[in-house]
Amino acid sequence: MPRYFFATADGTREPDDIGTELPNLATARVEAIKYAGEVLSDHPEIIWDGEDFRVEVSDEDGLMLFTVITMAMSSPSTAVHKRDD
Repeated sequence: MPRYFFATADGTREPDDIGTELPNLATARVEAIKYAGEVLSDHPEIIWDGEDFRVEVSDEDGLMLFTVITMAMSSPSTAVHKRDD
């Protein structure tokens, strides 16, 4: 069974040195989305720091297979709401 490595990046890079055995790439894609959701659920502020949050998935040879990118942007109307704070 292939092993996939899920590294996170949010301005810094945290490598996955262990990896996870999964049956195929489609399953790795689903797991990457779940993993991103778990991290953001625990630390939602990381996408409001001006950086995007990434889960970079590679194979056993170190080949990058895909990246899940999450980011948040405030609209210009936020400046109006900040005056109310």
